[in-house]
Amino acid sequence: MQEEKIKIDIVSDVACPWCYVGKRRLEAALKECKGVPVEIAWHPFQLDPTIPAEGLDRVSYLTNKFGDLERVQGMTDRLTEVGAEEGITFNFGDKWLTVNTLPLYQLLYVAGEEGFKDALKELFLKAYFDENLHLNQAEILIEIMSEFGWEAEKTTSILSDDTIAYTVKQEIAHFQQRGG
Repeated sequence: MQEEKIKIDIVSDVACPWCYVGKRRLEAALKECKGVPVEIAWHPFQLDPTIPAEGLDRVSYLTNKFGDLERVQGMTDRLTEVGAEEGITFNFGDKWLTVNTLPLYQLLYVAGEEGFKDALKELFLKAYFDENLHLNQAEILIEIMSEFGWEAEKTTSILSDDTIAYTVKQEIAHFQQRGG
């Protein structure tokens, strides 16, 4: 008798640092469950869909969201400490940029169809939080996607595809309505 897979649905935003920590902790927990078949389904969510295409610098974004940068520093310090325990080097330097993640989810959508969504999600998290790359720049996304064998034309086509954007927005709305 074949053992049934445990299916885990995860709704998270690439721009959520705690989601990055959670992903690492889940992976560690799953390693402890040797032999248990697990299927993880990543679903899109946007913490802030109003972020403009050009992004927002760290100070502007955090001041708008939390009001007081001193308060934010304590949260950042704690996050950096917890991240280090999970092997994540959060890099919230002066060049850190908050981006609208919808284009990333368009790429993740197609990556899911092609079977490498988890690997791309991990790469986006690392690029965004560890490497401080500006994931709103097409040339950076083209370079990242080339690691999966995609040509520049394919990446730019997906980024400009309104049908894929609509599909992703519908999925985000679905999980927002469910309380995600």
